[in-house]
Amino acid sequence: MSTSRAQPTKQPNIVFVFADQMRQSLLEGEQVQIPNLAAFAQEGMAFSRAISNTPVCCPARASILTGLHTLNHEVVFNDKALRTDLKSIAHCLNEDGYSCGYIGKWHLDCEDRGVFVPPGPRRQGFDDFWAAYNCNHDYYKAYYYLNDDPEPHWIDGYEPFKQTELAVEYIQEKVQQESPFCLFVSFGTPHCPYRRAPQDYLDMYPEDEIVLKPNVSDDVDKAAIAGYYAHVTALDDCFGSILDSIEDSGVSDDTIVVFTSDHGDMLFSQGRGWKCKPWAESVGIPFLVRWPGHVPAGSTSNSPVSLVDVMPTLLALAGCDKAPEHIDGVDLSDLFLGNKATVQPSVFINMPVVPKAYSFTEWRGIVTERYTYARFRDTPWVLYDDRDDPYQMRNLANSPEHQALQTQLEEQLNGWLEKLGDPFASSDTVAEELYKGSQDCMMPFYENDIIRSGKGID
Repeated sequence: MSTSRAQPTKQPNIVFVFADQMRQSLLEGEQVQIPNLAAFAQEGMAFSRAISNTPVCCPARASILTGLHTLNHEVVFNDKALRTDLKSIAHCLNEDGYSCGYIGKWHLDCEDRGVFVPPGPRRQGFDDFWAAYNCNHDYYKAYYYLNDDPEPHWIDGYEPFKQTELAVEYIQEKVQQESPFCLFVSFGTPHCPYRRAPQDYLDMYPEDEIVLKPNVSDDVDKAAIAGYYAHVTALDDCFGSILDSIEDSGVSDDTIVVFTSDHGDMLFSQGRGWKCKPWAESVGIPFLVRWPGHVPAGSTSNSPVSLVDVMPTLLALAGCDKAPEHIDGVDLSDLFLGNKATVQPSVFINMPVVPKAYSFTEWRGIVTERYTYARFRDTPWVLYDDRDDPYQMRNLANSPEHQALQTQLEEQLNGWLEKLGDPFASSDTVAEELYKGSQDCMMPFYENDIIRSGKGID
């Protein structure tokens, strides 16, 4: 049943806040303290099946901005620049009278993680305000480039606190103008190094009190999990400050606020670390949206939504019709506004390029309301009933009694491959065309945060 919509008197502001490597399960049962996010979820809609289509930083971020899947925007792995001939969400909003600002981690430029991204096409339409850097994960040796200044501005203290301060200042400034604004706030945490959170937050999570998820073995490093939780609670406070600034500025009713992440973090679940995998801890992300009077407060949805849907959905909510004709994402604005009949049967997940240092190869898959299915090029890999097996501890792939289900999900996956023109080529083939040198690429390592499975780095 569709919910009646209150018509906006003007185009809404957009504040899009996203973390790096924050998994969805933090909102559902883990022992992390997130009072602001919990309260925020009751003020809008919470999505339990929100998905990072390609669960690694740069591809996910490119999908958020362009509404395209990875092989179409061509940012197939980390440290590859996003093309400047594509139309981003900021370009569309600029054409519709918005001012667009960006704060925090960018990671859409080039292999030089410290590069100054100059004003112009490489900023992808975020031309009103820029307080960003390409990539850095030392949260106490942090910096940002401010607008057109090519010299780094060094941060005294914990990086997210300064980013929050910049966001609050931007919001307070922009509410004075008549035209709407869009602000993206990109936090680098809770991405490792996990123990680089402020000490008072670390003190909130004694290692001997950490309760492990059922799909985590008992012999893991609980200090890493405690540090991850500390980062998340610090981010919760930062997000609370941003919400307070919106409220204090008197624009809550006129502002769409989204909280999400680029991808999740395995953090020892399934004996694995980091991201790049089809398991829920990797592809599952928080997704909360609030727009008073429009998005039903206290509502939930288990309809699959994904990062490629962000661009068309936010543009539709903003009343902006400037989106390119051919994007992969789906306009889910009706769903966000309370029409529960608007449900995608599935969303596409994939890793088209996997460096050879990893212990698995390229894969493709889908997530539905109930199931997760993924396969390698030559064989099915995982199939889970996420309703009856929420920790994904019973792999049903190639099980004779579930053959009909597997066939049905395989047909849906093949439909996605056909729709996207994805030949499911080998990692080497894709890399040769789009990511030369990636065969030997490895993610940066951080102090004691290296996580190994015994089968290689992953």
